Amino acid sequence: MPLFNYDDRVRVIHGASSHLRPGSDAWVVGIFEERPLGAYFADFPDGVIYTIEFDDGQAADVHEGQLEAKL
Repeated sequence: MPLFNYDDRVRVIHGASSHLRPGSDAWVVGIFEERPLGAYFADFPDGVIYTIEFDDGQAADVHEGQLEAKL
């Protein structure tokens, strides 16, 4: 079960890869509870993967362990 839902406001944790913009806030716009087939998703650790969108419209796929709730 995912920790976050669509439209939740989240923050990328410090220590995440620089392309994920550590410390930045974003919105959850996609949730992959089951891993899609293909090499791209094979590089992620086991668990839920989210597509997040930053305020400037850029998006990224992020493992659940790299996100925290925006309070």
